[in-house]
Formats: sequence, C-alpha cells, structure tokens
Amino acid sequence: MHILSIQVGKPETVAADWTTAIFKHPVSGPVKLSKLNLAGDRQADLNVHGGIDKAVNVYPFEHYRYWNQRARLFFRKRIQLPQNYHGAFGENFTTRGFTEEQVCIGDTFHIGSAIVQVSQPRQPCWKLARKFNQKKLPFWVQQTGKTGWYFRVIQEGVVEAGNSFQLIEQKYPQWTLAKANELMHRPTRSLAQVENILACELLSASWQKTFTSFLANKEGQP
Repeated sequence: MHILSIQVGKPETVAADWTTAIFKHPVSGPVKLSKLNLAGDRQADLNVHGGIDKAVNVYPFEHYRYWNQRARLFFRKRIQLPQNYHGAFGENFTTRGFTEEQVCIGDTFHIGSAIVQVSQPRQPCWKLARKFNQKKLPFWVQQTGKTGWYFRVIQEGVVEAGNSFQLIEQKYPQWTLAKANELMHRPTRSLAQVENILACELLSASWQKTFTSFLANKEGQP
C-alpha cells in the first residue's frame, strides 16, 4: 500500500449554516505529520472529527471506480469528482493497494519517517451528503463497507505522496475493517462478537464507547 496523494484543508464557511473542512486540496512534497493533524489541515467540528484517534483520514483509490460506475444509478448523473478523484471524499491520504478487507484494527505502519496506527473505520457524516447533494450517500458508504479509515499517530514525522506503508505489527488480524464495519452497522449483533472487538485495546475510544453502551443496554435482558 502506498500514498497516491495527500490533501489538507481548513474549515471554511460554505453557506450561512455550514462550516466544513471536507474540501481538501492536494499538497506536494514533504508534509509534517503531528499527533493531531497534517500540516495545513484542521477539522471544523471537533466533537465528531479530529482528535488523537482521527488524526488522518484515509480513503482507498480503488473505491472511486465503484462510485463512478454507479453514479447514474445513485445520483441520476455522474458524481462531480475531481479528474483524478484524489480527496473527493475529504480524505487526507488517498491510498492504493489495500482496502478494508486487508487492513485491521490496530495495524501499525511505518510511513515516511512517521508511524501510524489504524484506530477505526470512517463513519461518514451529513457533510459528505451535502457536498454531493445526495442525502443517502453516507448510508451507501456505510452499507457498502467502502468507508475508508482513520490513523492515529504513534510517532510524528514527515510523509510524502509516493511513500509506501511498511507493516510493523498486526495485533488483531481477526478484526479487519470490513468485519468491524459489518458489526457496527448490522441490524443485530452477537454479544460474543461485541465483547471480542472490545478486547481490542487499540480500537478507538468512540467505537469502544458505542459497543460498551450496546452491552450495557443488553444487561438484564433475556
């Protein structure tokens, strides 16, 4: 897996009621990666975006072919993606080589001079829907499992488009992002599987909270 392109962006007011940083712009050359952000990147709503567990938003380039092929079905017109697609879904890293089927919770990679770790799949919000003027888009992204994911930063460093990811450790090979997505979004969940994913200490705090709440609500039920 390698980085095809790097995109950054800061919050901007698009309309009177909408401030967002989903419109990312490509940068070339070395980029500093800190614990919270790439240099030049910020998030608009820190209640649901950003933080230690969501320092870098990643999206596989492979998925854009799927969205482009289904654009007429989903949107009744072609999605207005950039010519090369990079950053269209608001990601910082557009990657090639791995998808959610190969990447696992807690996978730790060396990239450039930095070390990053997979914390959770992305959960697309309403801002993705508004960008493309299609309110169902976050649901479709979620249901297809073509979500992308987040990295936390274990070691700050410098990254650049073209850098390859070198796997350092895969602690939870049983929990691919595809399986994690399925568990999070399926109508019914196995208590045993929820307990199993909660045993993944490297799962993001927000996903731990969601699954812990699910278990708490099940207590006392037959």
